[in-house]
Amino acid sequence: MGAASRGGHSQIGESPLADATAFVPHRAPMLLLDGIRSTSDTESRAWVRVDPKAWYADVQGAMPAWYGIELMAQTVAAYSGAVKRRQGKPPVKGYLLGARTYTSTLPAFPAGSILEIQGVYHYSDDSGLWAFDCTITIQDLPVATAMLKVFEEK
Repeated sequence: MGAASRGGHSQIGESPLADATAFVPHRAPMLLLDGIRSTSDTESRAWVRVDPKAWYADVQGAMPAWYGIELMAQTVAAYSGAVKRRQGKPPVKGYLLGARTYTSTLPAFPAGSILEIQGVYHYSDDSGLWAFDCTITIQDLPVATAMLKVFEEK
């Protein structure tokens, strides 16, 4: 979907704390997001509380920082799902092709912390290739960044 076909700037999400399953095809236990804060024509925002008893938790109850790539990918999936929902279609499968320069300032996201994930649309082409600039913050401080390249089934 090219930038010109994305339409207006209306909010797509139904509430600030929308259930992630309304926008992404993932389900437990692989759905890591707790909710979707917002979606628009240019970005999506999601959140997760690091659960110290979750399957991904290390011995300190933290989430290893490399899970950040998957959190970003699911936030990007929410963007796509919101666009599809606006078109009256269900979410479709997408594939993470890679992350450019994933960096995290932390080795793990602390137990109990609230991670805010943002995926900002960068570009797309007619083949289904999309790119997003992504950031994870804790208490408004950036803790991880990457550019994700994804492919969406047609």
